[in-house]
Amino acid sequence: MTSALQLPTGSQPASSESETPPGAGPLPFGLDRMLDARLSDLIATRRFLHAHPELSGQEFDTAALIARELALAGLEPRLLPKGNGVICDIDGRPSGPVVALRADLDALPLTDVKDVPYRSTVDGACHACGHDVHTTVLLGVGLLLAQLARRGKLDGRVRLIFQPAEEILPCGSLEVIEAGGLTDVTQIFALHCDPNLPVGRVGLRVGPITAAADNITVRLGGPGGHTARPHLTVDLVDALGRLVTEVPALVNRRVPANSGLLLVFGQASAGTQYNVIPNEAMAAGTLRVLDRDTWDQAPKIVAQVVRDVIAPTGATVDVEYLRGRPPVVNDAGAIRVLTAATAASAGPAAVAETPQSMGGEDFSWYLEHVPGALARLGVGRTAANVDLHRATFDVDERAIGVGVRLLVQTALKALAD
Repeated sequence: MTSALQLPTGSQPASSESETPPGAGPLPFGLDRMLDARLSDLIATRRFLHAHPELSGQEFDTAALIARELALAGLEPRLLPKGNGVICDIDGRPSGPVVALRADLDALPLTDVKDVPYRSTVDGACHACGHDVHTTVLLGVGLLLAQLARRGKLDGRVRLIFQPAEEILPCGSLEVIEAGGLTDVTQIFALHCDPNLPVGRVGLRVGPITAAADNITVRLGGPGGHTARPHLTVDLVDALGRLVTEVPALVNRRVPANSGLLLVFGQASAGTQYNVIPNEAMAAGTLRVLDRDTWDQAPKIVAQVVRDVIAPTGATVDVEYLRGRPPVVNDAGAIRVLTAATAASAGPAAVAETPQSMGGEDFSWYLEHVPGALARLGVGRTAANVDLHRATFDVDERAIGVGVRLLVQTALKALAD
C-alpha cells in the first residue's frame, strides 16, 4: 500500500503532553502515557495533512497514508472501492457490540491565506473546516485502541471510518454505507470542529443538531433580443431578478415559521453584453431547513413557487433540485454515552449545550440506519474568532488531545453500555 504523502522526518513540533483537565479521570489501561508519547506525532500529522489537502472525491493519498499508519499498528485497514476512504475494524471480544467512529478526509476549494509553516501547498485547496483534525483524532484513537485489543482489553469491535467527500453531493457517507460500513454497527459517533467553543469544551445536543441542506439550480430560457425592444422577446435579466428576490420570501410563506427554512442563492448569471437580452440565465443556491417534515416537502414547494414567479415573464423554466442530506438527529442514548465520555475525558464542566446549526453534515445518512450522535469539539483560538469555511480558519491544536481522549472514552463506554 503506497502513498505520495509521506510524513516528513525531523519536522515534528516540540514534544507535548495531553493535559488531564480538572475533574477528568485518567484513560484506562495506561492509555494516557501512550497518548503523551504519540501526541507530538499526531500534531505533526495534522500539520502535514493541512499542508497537503485533497478535494472531495480525490482523497487517495490521504486515505493511503491513513491505511499505512493503521497497518503499521498491526491493524488490517481496507480501502473503499474508489480508494479514497478507509474502513478499519479493531477486533476485541467477538461477542461484543460493534461501535463505529467516523472522520471525514476532504478539504474545501479555497486558497489558504494563513501565514503558518503548515499552510496549504496546494493552490485552491484548504482544510478550512477542520477535517484534518477529525482525521488526525480518529487515527490517534485507532492507534490507542489497537493497543487495548492486543492486550485483550477491548470489550467488542470498534470500526474506524475515514470517509471521503463530505463537502459535496452525492455524499461520501452513502459510499461508505454502500461498501458495508454500517454492517453490524450498533452505534456510531463523530466529532466536528467548532471554533466558537474553546478548547476543552464539547457541544452536545439531543435531537437535531444540524439542518437539512439541498442544492438548487434554476435555468431560464427565452429567444433573446435587443435591449431596445424587450417587448419583442423575453427579458431574462428581469426574470432572473424576480427569481432571486421573490422566490426565497414566497417559499418561506408556504412552510411553518418555526421550520427554520433558509433559501439563499449564491450564484446568478445572465448575459455578457450591455445591449443584448440573453437567451439563457441561471441561478444556483442552497436550501437549508431545520425541520425534517418540511425538508420532505421542500422540493415540490420550491419547484411550484419558481414556476409561479416566472410564469408571467414568459421564460421557460428548468428546476434541478439535488437532494443533499437530512438533519443530523442525535439519539438520546448516544448523547448519554457522549456526555459520560466528555465528563470522564475532559471533566463535567466540559459539557456544553449547543444550538442547532443551519450547516449541513452528511453524518445524518448514517443516522438514518443506526443510532448515534455528532458532538462539537471546541477548537477556538484566543487570538481570533474565525468561522468555518474561511481561508483563514485554523485551530488550537490542544484540541487534538482532547478529541482523542473523548473518542476513546466514547468507544469504551458505548461498548460497555
